[in-house]
Amino acid sequence: MNAHVDTVMDDENGYEVVVIGGGAAGLSAGLILGRSRRRTLVVDAGEPRNAPSGHMQGYLSRDGMSPAEFLAVARRELLAYGVEVRPGEVTAASREGERFALTLTDGTALTARRLVVATGLVDEPPAIEGLAERWGRDVLHCPFCHGWEVRDQPLGVVAHPAMPVHQALMVSRLSPDVTLFLNGVELTGADARLLAAADVRTVAGAVDAVVVEDDRLTGVRLADGRTVGCAALFAAGTRLLPRDAVPRQLGAETYETPFGSFVKTDETGRTSVPGVWAAGNVTGPAEQVVNAASAGYRAGAVLHGDLLMSDLAALAAG
Repeated sequence: MNAHVDTVMDDENGYEVVVIGGGAAGLSAGLILGRSRRRTLVVDAGEPRNAPSGHMQGYLSRDGMSPAEFLAVARRELLAYGVEVRPGEVTAASREGERFALTLTDGTALTARRLVVATGLVDEPPAIEGLAERWGRDVLHCPFCHGWEVRDQPLGVVAHPAMPVHQALMVSRLSPDVTLFLNGVELTGADARLLAAADVRTVAGAVDAVVVEDDRLTGVRLADGRTVGCAALFAAGTRLLPRDAVPRQLGAETYETPFGSFVKTDETGRTSVPGVWAAGNVTGPAEQVVNAASAGYRAGAVLHGDLLMSDLAALAAG
């Protein structure tokens, strides 16, 4: 046996690495694994978090590209290195000896020596009438992703219970006209002073609905009937729901944040489960596309080294 020879090529459903998730993190991991001559499969559910957005920003050399175009280009790059990309979801995962056994939605059974989990998360928008339908258009969740495009317009922010003023303070750099809708959240004195320093107005009372005219957001309606105008509304998800069924099935450790529970990893993406790495939004709430791609690259590179050293140690031992 030679360490440079793929040991699973005789099994069409056996892989050295299966990457679960075909977004920026998963495809980036797949790219570096393919370039390292690892037999790799990416299983892609086709449900990226940023699908509602018409563009993505802040990714050097890809600024303004649509998420769909980005993913299409990335998939083509992986195919050039022999990486397979298959639509579907992993519905069951377990360890069987030295391998992981996976089952896909169509019943296909796969095995892998190592796994990368890059399944992302689902945003649960605040329960405000009409808000979900505008998500990613003029209801936004990230000033870095979408702020420049709405600069100098009247902007609203819905206070998040866990971090009431943070997003409003960030948005205050984008426009001189920013309103924080408290939506039942109470402010501390320190918070109120920070908002005053940033020239952010506050509006008390529960938010009832967003107001839309001619397919454009024009304001926010409060439960008492008042309407406050704005051209875009920032509203961080009430909860962020990681797609973490696979790592949970395998017993991976998680950690808590004000926004939800996420898969715990070290700085390389290694989880508490030997042989399993994770990258992207399944590991934390603040992984933008460029961060997720970087994390996937790092996980793929470290995973390749782990496989290589494991095989060389076995060969050296005779």
